[in-house]
Amino acid sequence: MPAIEQPGCPQKAVALYNTIAQRMSTLISATVLALAARLALAAIFFLSGRTKVDGLLTVNDSAYALFRDEYKVPLLPPEFAAHMAAYAEHLLPLLLVLGLFTRFAALALFGMTLVIQIFVYPSAWPTHLSWVALMLYLMAHGGGRLALDACGNIK
Repeated sequence: MPAIEQPGCPQKAVALYNTIAQRMSTLISATVLALAARLALAAIFFLSGRTKVDGLLTVNDSAYALFRDEYKVPLLPPEFAAHMAAYAEHLLPLLLVLGLFTRFAALALFGMTLVIQIFVYPSAWPTHLSWVALMLYLMAHGGGRLALDACGNIK
């Protein structure tokens, strides 16, 4: 990280800032960022998926009602959409936690988020944007060194 050289800035403050910035860059590695992004997204979507099922993966009546009465995703029958969402919100977070096919899982969640943003909750863009930022990082950089993808050299 280049040093900040601003006229009129006290050099001790600039030196302290640069020292802290360098330490943060060292402590917060790409591995840590990728792991945090994977776990954060996995938690968000897995917990959402758990509200749609009873037991292990039995889609519940409230999920059908949600897709029929509130979500109303175009082009998809509510029953089919409820199953797709419930299964995706379980499988894709699992892939993220494992760091397996990380870019694919992030891309699939990106698509799901776009559907939610455009057709279901358009006013929730600040929340969706924060999810998308994490997804974009994972799509661009992968799951990091603490991912199963790294073991098999999957890019």
